[in-house]
Amino acid sequence: MPAPVNPDLISYEYPLSERVRTLLRLEDLYRKAWYFTAKSEAVENHVALVLLFDILEVAGRADLKSDLLQELERQRQSLESLRDNPAISLDVLVRVIREIDQTSTRLFQMSGKFGQDLRDNEWLMSIKQRTSIPGGVCEFDLPSYHYWLNQEAAQRRHDLEMWLAPFRPIHDAITIVLQLLRESGKSSAQSASQGIYQQTMAGRMAQMLRVRLKREYACVPEISANKYALNIRFMTLSGPGRERPRTADIDVPFELTFCNL
Repeated sequence: MPAPVNPDLISYEYPLSERVRTLLRLEDLYRKAWYFTAKSEAVENHVALVLLFDILEVAGRADLKSDLLQELERQRQSLESLRDNPAISLDVLVRVIREIDQTSTRLFQMSGKFGQDLRDNEWLMSIKQRTSIPGGVCEFDLPSYHYWLNQEAAQRRHDLEMWLAPFRPIHDAITIVLQLLRESGKSSAQSASQGIYQQTMAGRMAQMLRVRLKREYACVPEISANKYALNIRFMTLSGPGRERPRTADIDVPFELTFCNL
């Protein structure tokens, strides 16, 4: 189970591979899309549809399905090897393996390119094309879309859920992979002297970094990392538009986690 969220901390996740970067982007898009799909106002449902178009673009990578299937199988085999470990709850282990098997099956059963049914929907694609133009979905540009936005909220939600449904197996697979990735790391307390923290990687393998710091510190981490070194610079914020961020001139305590599957 994931660790409980501490409301006093702000968490920043930094991907160290293109694959993890894609998964984090899709996770963020899914979370927002389903949030706005459940709403009742037309403008909120419009946001959900725009997010659906973003998911369609990001999930359109040809190798996403195979990447997820391979990772799920690798994790299933790794978990299977823990069955005889007395420190592992067998009930929890069996439940997680079952979830991986079910998700892999649904993902494998998806045929063709992700979202092809939506791409074949000329009405949706006409809206998608107009969303790239500032103000391009006004009622005089797309009267049929204006008509849809004026339908009952229940009808709009039904349509959005129907359009999102084909992406559910991707969402479920991403949820499992990212949860396992997040739970793989061990956190350590660190301190950035005068806002700067440096560490040699020394062969350490990681697919994602997580930095957590208390909300009381009005600064954000700027992270750069490669296989040789990790550099974190905490930049102070005085408020949007007031002045340019600068390196914090105080020691900043934070929590650092290296995550790797």
